Amino acid sequence: MSGFIIATVIKAIVVLAIISALAGFGTYIERKILAFIQRRLGPMHVGPYGILQIAADGIKLFTKEDFIPSGANRLIFKIAPLITAATAFIALAAVPLLPEFHLFGITVRPIVADLNIGLLFVIAMMGVGLYGPLLAGMAQENKWGIIGSARTAIQFLSYEVVTGLSLLAPIMLVGSLSLIDFNNYQAGGIANWIVWKQPLAFILFLISGFAETNRTPFDLLENEAEIIAGYATEYSGMRWGMFFIGEYANMITIGFLASLVFLGGFNPLWIIPGAIAIVLKVSFFFFLMLWVRSAWPHIRPDQLMWLCWKVLMPLAVINILITGLVA
Repeated sequence: MSGFIIATVIKAIVVLAIISALAGFGTYIERKILAFIQRRLGPMHVGPYGILQIAADGIKLFTKEDFIPSGANRLIFKIAPLITAATAFIALAAVPLLPEFHLFGITVRPIVADLNIGLLFVIAMMGVGLYGPLLAGMAQENKWGIIGSARTAIQFLSYEVVTGLSLLAPIMLVGSLSLIDFNNYQAGGIANWIVWKQPLAFILFLISGFAETNRTPFDLLENEAEIIAGYATEYSGMRWGMFFIGEYANMITIGFLASLVFLGGFNPLWIIPGAIAIVLKVSFFFFLMLWVRSAWPHIRPDQLMWLCWKVLMPLAVINILITGLVA
């Protein structure tokens, strides 16, 4: 029992360290990709090709003055960023990141907690992450923060419905909520991927994933053109950084979910080993989110809600009914 606890703690620390590093590196990758697509250079002055910009940003966040406005609720103001970052990492606990492998004669299973309701756990934890930006905006004595938190509640709650409904049809096919069962269901090659049986569910999940990770064209929560920085208006230093670490961690989680549920997971892809295959798939989804940001404009809040309730949700319900009749 003690060995299991130690192994779980080690895996949790490794996942926390790797995803935190990837979140920091993701900011550099995003700035470089956006610059390339928009014919700019991006970071260039700190280190070769600006690679040390990651360290510079980290030093800035850790050393920048961390102040709390006089009119803010101090306790909630401090807790809100922790909720955002913590829930993003906790959601990854039930995600199998790689296939099993052997290390020094020990079989390693790269999943912190193999839950039989893993998919439900991940979606639930990402839903709980709503409380971070919501409380952050409400703790401020600032109208822009309150407007940002209101938009957060509306957007996250609405698109969580679409996310859940889009995943119901694949769950009906697999008959399980375990992400490992989803991976095993698609063993045997590309022809067995669920995306061919549920293309509409895949598209719906991808759109709602953009909304739940606050990515363009759904990045209305801290839309600088309208509401300064939304719920993060009065934050600075590392508290501000925690919101964006949580955002990048959620982007990685969405990439893993899309890969595991729809695109064959970590099963081998032709001659490509499973571990490399899933890394490539998650990298593609991460790149897709950056590509869309560089190519699509913002949409209005009323358009956002119209799309959710009048287009996406009815399509998700129809897809569930058709799956129930055909499967």
